[in-house]
Amino acid sequence: MAEQTALPESTGPAGAMSAGPPGARPDKPDAAVVRDALGVGIAVGLSGFAFGVTSAGSGLSLLQTCVLSLLVFTGASQFALVGALAAGGNPYTAAAGAFFLGVRNAFYGLRLSQLLALPRAVRPFAAHWVIDETTAVTLPQPTRRAARIGFTVTGLTLYVLWNLTTLVGALGAEALGDTDTWGLDAASPAVFLALLAPMLKTTTERVTAGLAVLLALTLLPVLPAGVPVLLSALAAPVVLFLMGRTKRGQHAESTADTADAENTADGTAAQRKKGERRS
Repeated sequence: MAEQTALPESTGPAGAMSAGPPGARPDKPDAAVVRDALGVGIAVGLSGFAFGVTSAGSGLSLLQTCVLSLLVFTGASQFALVGALAAGGNPYTAAAGAFFLGVRNAFYGLRLSQLLALPRAVRPFAAHWVIDETTAVTLPQPTRRAARIGFTVTGLTLYVLWNLTTLVGALGAEALGDTDTWGLDAASPAVFLALLAPMLKTTTERVTAGLAVLLALTLLPVLPAGVPVLLSALAAPVVLFLMGRTKRGQHAESTADTADAENTADGTAAQRKKGERRS
């Protein structure tokens, strides 16, 4: 992650956090960040079991399944890959779809680099943890210290649990029988949607999310796995463009109304002057 302009560490004494009410314990904000990070890491990490089961059910070996979780470590891309393979897709096409789906993490990294400002030696390792969940926990933090704690705890918890539960799921896939009947491939997306929903606070954000879902569902039957999710990102520029047109139209109407009012006022003033001259 590239080094960017740093955010202020805090506005209080050295080492103190700026968050929290006066008189609060200095470690309370850190504890709150750790609690939130652990909640996300544990909730999502346990869904690695679903990936292990799905991957084994699609024909991948135990070693291949575990290596995917260790080295790829981005749930949506992993599910896209094994889902395409299970559907009989070409391995290269499946890998390409998974790769392009994971490209979104690069954009996360651009933003997180500003918040974390990590030392150069740490960045290659931290980049492996730049995923949906660590981004969701890191971005709302008020200070760099809190952002680093949230990122580290979420990433570490999720990485360890995801890989452990992937192993357990792959080992237990045979005992579960037909994995399609369990619908476990929907577990990870469902957890992420549960994390995302509370962040959609404005009408624009909700409309953008709804349009993105509509695009993904519409394109899903006709495009390779992973591509519909990438194209659903077009919802953002479309909504912004439509909002811009609406605002320009409203501005034009407001300007026209103002001009009409000024012309009317000028006409009334001219008529008054004429009346005064006649009298």
